[in-house]
Amino acid sequence: MDVQGGVDAENRNIIVAANNGKINQQWDIIYVDEWKGPPKKGEMNPDFGFVVGRTFVLKTALPSGRYLQLMWNTGIHTSEFSIKTPNGFWHQDHVFDQKTLTI
Repeated sequence: MDVQGGVDAENRNIIVAANNGKINQQWDIIYVDEWKGPPKKGEMNPDFGFVVGRTFVLKTALPSGRYLQLMWNTGIHTSEFSIKTPNGFWHQDHVFDQKTLTI
């Protein structure tokens, strides 16, 4: 995922791009719920490093620290991602389900 053009701005589009190693392609995973101790067997997916079923947000490494957010237009049934200021809405929550990243 790439913050388009490396521009750190509200509502900036997220695109899929080849890895360029720049900060606009770096993300921190922040778990929403409180840490409950070390993961038990079966909780951490060793291939991906995600705790299965635990809600998290993705924060850009750009200076603003905005979160990845699902944006959609129900009138034309499209969806895309952008970066937004943290707002507590479910549009910024993500869950790893072993097969895919779900929103």
